[in-house]
Amino acid sequence: MEEWSLSENWWQLIVVAISCYLIGCINFARLISRSKNKDITKIGSGNPGTMNMTREFGVKVGLITFFCDAFKGGLPSLIGMFIYLDQVFAGTDLIVADFMRYYCGVFVIIGHIFPVTMHFKGGKGIASTLGLFWINLACENPWFLLIGFGFLLFVALYIVFTEWGAMGSLIGVTGFSVWQGIIFYLRYTAILASPLVLLLFGLLMTLNILTWCAHGKNIIRLLSGEEHRTSVKAKLRKKKS
Repeated sequence: MEEWSLSENWWQLIVVAISCYLIGCINFARLISRSKNKDITKIGSGNPGTMNMTREFGVKVGLITFFCDAFKGGLPSLIGMFIYLDQVFAGTDLIVADFMRYYCGVFVIIGHIFPVTMHFKGGKGIASTLGLFWINLACENPWFLLIGFGFLLFVALYIVFTEWGAMGSLIGVTGFSVWQGIIFYLRYTAILASPLVLLLFGLLMTLNILTWCAHGKNIIRLLSGEEHRTSVKAKLRKKKS
């Protein structure tokens, strides 16, 4: 593998961070709601994300929003992986693509949650984070694309039957991050003490911290029994009638 020098290529990290942040600032929920002559930030819970879109516009629009946000989270990481494929950090065995795909992802999620285009008040980043992990895990093994979809389906069914959208979303993000963390642990067991490897695990932890903190109010409402329910079944029944 070709060696990649951090001291010589540090400027690339800045370019990647800015580019991914700006991509994250694109809010599909707001764009889709405006196409319906409404502003999702002013109706329902006010959150420009999948759950609120589902409550206000139905399951179909909610799914469209989810997949748009999911690919927004995953595609920049996929591009980053191919750009830095077959390169390792100079003097280490850490694959640059492993680091860069989650480095890209973190800044996309920061852009989604704190978009400069919306006065730093964006969505909660769940769909983009789930898409990020789903696509990144598929980079590990093509079969993981199918297995990851199965896990997403499990999360969706959990939300449908429990009506706890926030909790189901957080379970999904945490489950995916543990899955990827185990893979990295096994891959880099011999160099776990390396600062760059620790930073790689720090990126996975950051994704969890961002999404859990963004759901802070939801967690408080869940504990107090005041959380908004996401009744997908009711939406489906309403559509049939």
